[in-house]
Amino acid sequence: MEPTEENVRAWNEAHQPLERAEPGLPPVVRERLPELEGRHVLHLRCATGEETADLAALGAFVTAVDPSPQDLATARANAPTAAFVHAELDRLPLELLRSRFHLVYAARGTLVEVRDAEAFAHGVLGALRPGGFLLHHDDHPLVHRLDHLLHWRGDYFDGQRVRLDQLVTAIAQGGMSVRRLEELPPSDPARRHDPRAPGELVLVAQRPV
Repeated sequence: MEPTEENVRAWNEAHQPLERAEPGLPPVVRERLPELEGRHVLHLRCATGEETADLAALGAFVTAVDPSPQDLATARANAPTAAFVHAELDRLPLELLRSRFHLVYAARGTLVEVRDAEAFAHGVLGALRPGGFLLHHDDHPLVHRLDHLLHWRGDYFDGQRVRLDQLVTAIAQGGMSVRRLEELPPSDPARRHDPRAPGELVLVAQRPV
């Protein structure tokens, strides 16, 4: 079978050298952040802390959560002014559910860790003070089911991962107002993904005053 022009282009794109995204807050997040000076921020899925350090540098009092003890050890060194909590993202401890955070920032990798969307939404609502916001930036659930040639891998509805509709429904039914949902092309050049399909999402929701 002769290769088509589309196949050749896809092959070349798949095998070109990759650039790496700079560590820290992605531009898509920085552009959507509110003023953080003197505000309390809960950072979910802090990983190794580069984004946590950026939030602190913007003047926020940051509490960061991650389920990985190894990542937290690195994060503490990268963001020494932040407080860190080892916990599952859909089972936040009671100490974080006292309605004291102006912003909950859920970073990339959150949805992979969440097994119970309703429990996750309950935790976010409990952490936020009235009028506070959730800003959730993550990989779109489709990226785990499509390769860079738009070939399906597995079943989107297999129940193994939280879907986008499940996340939004849980947030809305949990008592928050959904302000914005964006499906975006991939912004990380190190990730192989066809830009014709969504690669990332941004969800903004608010706890009622």
